[in-house]
Amino acid sequence: MIDWNIQSRAHACQACEAAFADKQPYHTILVEHRREYQRLDLCEKCWTAKHGAVSEQAGEQKGFVSHWQGIYHVPPAAPPDPIQKETAETLLRKLVELNDPNYRATSYILAVMLERKRILKVKEQLRQEGRRIFVYEHPKTGDLFTIPDPDLQLTQLEDVQRQVAHLMEHGLNPAPPSNASAEPAATETSTEPVAVPQPTEEPAAG
Repeated sequence: MIDWNIQSRAHACQACEAAFADKQPYHTILVEHRREYQRLDLCEKCWTAKHGAVSEQAGEQKGFVSHWQGIYHVPPAAPPDPIQKETAETLLRKLVELNDPNYRATSYILAVMLERKRILKVKEQLRQEGRRIFVYEHPKTGDLFTIPDPDLQLTQLEDVQRQVAHLMEHGLNPAPPSNASAEPAATETSTEPVAVPQPTEEPAAG
């Protein structure tokens, strides 16, 4: 099973190594290599030279999974790091980097929440070993989030939402729960309800 992960957008073409300029179009190819999804960001010139500007030809590349186009934005300066409660985005990043199966359902709910707020966008839906995997992109940073579908039942949803609320209130500093369905202590923090835990947008066209 491919692990869930985050892959950052390159700041330079990964073929010619020329740095991307602000608002420069680029192409992303997602390939499977040694049971991992890997991204390759290319400038227009290298994309045209390699694939003849025809996206279908990218499918001939070994391990090809998906292709799409994006616009590069120069990252803003890092803001101060004040002590504050977790946001859904910062919490999702920490959980994905932790890669703990106990938080698989929580990460999925956070990704759906962020998609509905238009902070994340589904770029691709894949299927591996009978399980759906969603590839989300953060449009502003270009980061990719690989999130597996935990096949949540409605009877499990309330417990997972309580875990989300608990983590957003207290962060990951307390000891993690022993399993994904463990109920954290009651808290006044609320999360938006997710009546049906399914991504709401179709994958973007290549």
